[in-house]
Amino acid sequence: MSNAIYVKDMAKDNNLELLAGKAGLNNKITEDMISRPGLEFAGFFDFYDNKRVILVGSKDHSFLTRQEVDLQRKNVERIFQQHPPCFVFSKNVKTLPIFYEMAEKYSVCVFHSNLRTTPTSSKLYTYLQDKLAPKISVHGTLMDINGMGTLIIGKSGIGKSETALDLIKRGHQLIADDLVEIMEKEPGNLLGTAPDILKRYMEIRGIGIVDVVTMFGAGAYRDRKNIRLVVELQSWDNDKYYDRLGLETQKIKYFNTEITKMTIPVLPGRTVSLLVESAAMNEKLKLMGHFAAREFIEKVDKKASGGEEDV
Repeated sequence: MSNAIYVKDMAKDNNLELLAGKAGLNNKITEDMISRPGLEFAGFFDFYDNKRVILVGSKDHSFLTRQEVDLQRKNVERIFQQHPPCFVFSKNVKTLPIFYEMAEKYSVCVFHSNLRTTPTSSKLYTYLQDKLAPKISVHGTLMDINGMGTLIIGKSGIGKSETALDLIKRGHQLIADDLVEIMEKEPGNLLGTAPDILKRYMEIRGIGIVDVVTMFGAGAYRDRKNIRLVVELQSWDNDKYYDRLGLETQKIKYFNTEITKMTIPVLPGRTVSLLVESAAMNEKLKLMGHFAAREFIEKVDKKASGGEEDV
């Protein structure tokens, strides 16, 4: 689990121009929030968080330049003394000489963005969330089945990759095979992707490694997907009870987020890919407010009580 990135990596990935403070390129960023320094420029530091990247926009700059030079210097240096990861100035903001001086003195990078303030803020926030969100790795296969991010799990050799291959042939998309990286951007929002080295690839026993994009086209793969359903494949057990109506709801929890989990028993002659596809579509209907099992039971109850509902 990664909980820090280097300033130099953020700058490179976001096309930020280094203006001063080169010695701070190896500073670490551990906080995914962005700070706007208007209050600090006014000398108010009660809630200042020195772990955040500082973005200076037009309003912040305009406010700062209206102060006396001595007060500007005092408040700006006080921010640098706290050693924030770096400063980023948006496109139309002219960097004051004091920032060049303090950047070198305290080894804190000052960058210039090629975007205006709001786009820069959105871009950096999204980037930092993606890089710093808590992550876990799960053994399984993640598919996009008609818009439903479906994580297929189960013991090694149960047929996860073979099921995914059949789903791809049915027109669905692979996100990750064998190892799925799951991150929680916020409670209720689980995002799944593949490790960089495994993107686009699948391992099929008896065949080996295949590239799904080369084999099936670009439409067979996507980079990431929100996970809405977990399907566990299990070997059929004659002594185990399996829910036949679909009224029982299982849950599985990753981080602070619970999502629906279904168990599908695997048996020779069962088309597992079709069952996984049906499970994903049924869960999608539930999320849209259509619960087939519940409606069926209500019709049965009405018929049993003497109603005229035709079952």
